[in-house]
Amino acid sequence: MSSQYSAQRNTEPGDVVVRRATPDDRPTVERLWLLFRHDLSEFAAGGQLPNPDGTFRSERLEAAFAGGADWVPYLFTSGGRPVGFAFVRGVTGAGRVLNSFFVVRGARRAGIGLRAVRDVVARHPGPWEIAFQDANEGAVRFWRRVADEVAGGGGWVEERRPVPGRPDLPPDVWISF
Repeated sequence: MSSQYSAQRNTEPGDVVVRRATPDDRPTVERLWLLFRHDLSEFAAGGQLPNPDGTFRSERLEAAFAGGADWVPYLFTSGGRPVGFAFVRGVTGAGRVLNSFFVVRGARRAGIGLRAVRDVVARHPGPWEIAFQDANEGAVRFWRRVADEVAGGGGWVEERRPVPGRPDLPPDVWISF
């Protein structure tokens, strides 16, 4: 392994900057979005292939940047490099939903995801909901750990909810705290 690769991969758990994404950040977030959707494609029923132009569905990306006051997109950086994003919806309502959350593979298991989600949740006090799929074992472990650390061992609940309009899909897992 080259020293250049090692320097790029090494990240300290606290070495993350979480900031609201601006329109100027959109091209960066769009590229991260493709990585996110690629990662999730293996968990979609039957696998999800890209569109003919190589992109994936992007309704949530569009909403995060054009959804008005109810949506907030965040960009995560480490050492000046983009390492992930989060889209929060429901910020003006009674409860917040962590609609999308992603950390690039090279920055995972370094504490960056946990630090980023803590930061995002702290910016929007109130009740939270996060959905993920049972088949995504890494997400299951991560989100249960987040719930334990952010809400305390007994301060959260987990339930399975049908995917609206998609009876052919397994239910999503939702964590609320």
